[in-house]
Amino acid sequence: VYDYQGTSIVTEFNLVCEDSWKLDLFQSSVNIGFFIGSMIIGYTADRFGRKLCLLITVLINSVSGVLVAFAPSYTWTVIFRLIQGLVSKGGWLTGYVLTAEFVGLGFRRTVGIIYQVTFTVGLLILTAVAYVLPHWRWLQLAVTLPNFFFLLYQWCLPESPRWLITQKQNDKAMEVIKHIAKKNKKQLPPTFQNLKAEDEDEDAEKLKPSFLDLVKTPQIRKHTFILMYSWFTSSVLYQGLIMHMGLAGGNIYLDFLYSALVEFPAAFILLLTVDRIGRRYPWAVANVMAGGACLVTALVPDTLYWLKMTAACLGRMGITMCYEVVCLVNPELYPTFLRNLGVLVCSSMCDLGGIMTPFIVYRLVELWHELPLVVFAGIAFVGGGLVLLLPETKGKTLPETIEDAENLHRQKRSKENTIYLQILTSEATPK
Repeated sequence: VYDYQGTSIVTEFNLVCEDSWKLDLFQSSVNIGFFIGSMIIGYTADRFGRKLCLLITVLINSVSGVLVAFAPSYTWTVIFRLIQGLVSKGGWLTGYVLTAEFVGLGFRRTVGIIYQVTFTVGLLILTAVAYVLPHWRWLQLAVTLPNFFFLLYQWCLPESPRWLITQKQNDKAMEVIKHIAKKNKKQLPPTFQNLKAEDEDEDAEKLKPSFLDLVKTPQIRKHTFILMYSWFTSSVLYQGLIMHMGLAGGNIYLDFLYSALVEFPAAFILLLTVDRIGRRYPWAVANVMAGGACLVTALVPDTLYWLKMTAACLGRMGITMCYEVVCLVNPELYPTFLRNLGVLVCSSMCDLGGIMTPFIVYRLVELWHELPLVVFAGIAFVGGGLVLLLPETKGKTLPETIEDAENLHRQKRSKENTIYLQILTSEATPK
């Protein structure tokens, strides 16, 4: 007998007892898709363009989502879900990188955080839709069909001018820049006319992304490994806290709602701090806050349930801040021709964390119910120390070349109302 009014894949395919492992496989298939897709989509977006990659991922994500809703068996459900995982996260992060490359320095923080807050809004909407549609196939259709509207980007979203310049398509980049300036009723600086002249240099080589570029030079190598760990930490704590709270039971809809609501204060705090204090210190404090909250949750007795849940919510808020800062900083540390690949390769550790988290939580609770929280605390404290080794990107322009990225720790702050685009790929951005 199932204690559930609607239908789920568990009830429809009878994923209980000896078949309960199939539910774990279904959940892991998405993260496996995320992990593999990160490598492929990251290279594709840097090699063939952000817009093309975004449109392809939207189309595949939408079609595979519909196929999940109509899957005739458990096996086909997992296959279509895996395909959806291959493109959904990569498409989301490609959109984030495109946004970061479009907006000016003064708006990068605000637009980046708002982009992520829409994810939280989506969680709240999902809670309401799931309550109204308690049947999993109808719910799947309800959250998938609106994705087809994003295909309209073909006619209203231009390609990143930064990417076009790295590919020596300066004429196209100028068309995009002039269109943006016209819509914003702004005048372009005279120096932008140099873009067209530079396009005539036939000897100039197009910059192509390579996985080796992520570890070849010392500063970028350091950035890559620290960012990988930060993505891993964010994923393990974010998902692990949800799973651990779920072991206590309760109303599934209210628990999901409460866990989503605490993400709004996290975004608000970052809006107030990352352009005043910087990225690194709020990031480090958020890690320590998440780790400390995990320890408090583990050590507080069950009789003080309100304190235990308050600490758990603070931990969720802290790790949400970590998630949002790593999304903001990751594109700021890589040059344009390598940016999307760098973001998606580093964030693939987030997917690896998603695969490992169920085993960390469900196996360790058998030894001691609070042991996963102690492990989470240790992981978070290490992450808080590592992020302090990264260069501060507050007030700095996006790097265009390997040399720019290597010298980020020496770069001075730029004026917020100045536009910087790399014209000569062999030189640093003029100050």
